Amino acid sequence: MLEEKRIIQKTLDGSTTLYVYELDEHYHSTNGAIQEAQHIYIDKAYNFSAVQTPVVFEVGFGTGLNTLMTAIEAEKLKRVTRYISIEKYPLLSDEVSQLNYTSFFGKQSEQLFSDIHACEWNKECKISEYFYLTKMQADLTNLPEIPFVDVVYFDAFAPNKQESMWSEEIFKHLFSHMNVGGIMTTYCAQGKVRRMLQSVGFTVERTYGPIGKREMLRATRIL
Repeated sequence: MLEEKRIIQKTLDGSTTLYVYELDEHYHSTNGAIQEAQHIYIDKAYNFSAVQTPVVFEVGFGTGLNTLMTAIEAEKLKRVTRYISIEKYPLLSDEVSQLNYTSFFGKQSEQLFSDIHACEWNKECKISEYFYLTKMQADLTNLPEIPFVDVVYFDAFAPNKQESMWSEEIFKHLFSHMNVGGIMTTYCAQGKVRRMLQSVGFTVERTYGPIGKREMLRATRIL
């Protein structure tokens, strides 16, 4: 089990991540967990979407950092957001207590982060007036049923660490559950991944990546 072999580590921007011994992989970029999330998922996806009341689907709830930052942004913009996140291996409570994200976002983020992690799995929770969260404890490779969404954060472990998560079948499943104009971002810019996304119908662009990474991908469902 992944949760038996994880340790907390600090990244270069001071924010924490987890290292998974079994995969020899971190949950976030070691160049900065927060700066990576801000660039790839908030700036290039959530804020890039023109949908006023978006439905967001996150592949990999992990530490809850992407969720927290989206909730903060939804509050700031007064943008009602439904957020669905899938995770096969939820963190343990003592791991969550060691994450330092709220120290970067002010006092109000403490309650948001607490409520996000307290939210019961597989049930929608009202986190705030503008943010509704459903955490799915499930395996994406089983292609679970999801609603139609406007934004996808594809934040799975790297293809060479978890190849089954980066399949044409999964990308086709996501494409079929995205509204026209929907976008998906991922830190991975591999040619193989780009070609799979294109093969299932996405229009794909390479764009500059976060600190420490030259490029990333953004995929759009045009039709």
